[in-house]
Amino acid sequence: MSSQPGKAPHRATGRRLRRHPRYRSEFPLTVTLFSGNEHQNLAGHCRDLSEGGIGALIAAELKLGEVASLAFSLPGMPQEWRVRAVLRHRRGYHYGFEFLSLSEEQAKCLAVCFLNLPRVDFD
Repeated sequence: MSSQPGKAPHRATGRRLRRHPRYRSEFPLTVTLFSGNEHQNLAGHCRDLSEGGIGALIAAELKLGEVASLAFSLPGMPQEWRVRAVLRHRRGYHYGFEFLSLSEEQAKCLAVCFLNLPRVDFD
């Protein structure tokens, strides 16, 4: 028996497996951060999207663990979405947000949207 601790599953390239496939998508979004009674609105640009979250470029310094409100419209769908998300990943100015809750209707809209988007496999 090995004395080495168990490891998370990895791809051949050494990266961890994702819970949800990611899809390339390009659209503007607004990130609202809350600090006490103050709100800070930041413009961003979606780079990828999944059932569990969104990857975006934002020209600002954000801290992992921050909770934000994201406002955006999916390509080809006119209604604006407002969802709460927590910042889970950062590489430079590319941020990965995890959705905190999506309605059943929003999850269905995402599934339809994914049918027309190319899949991507990057962090």
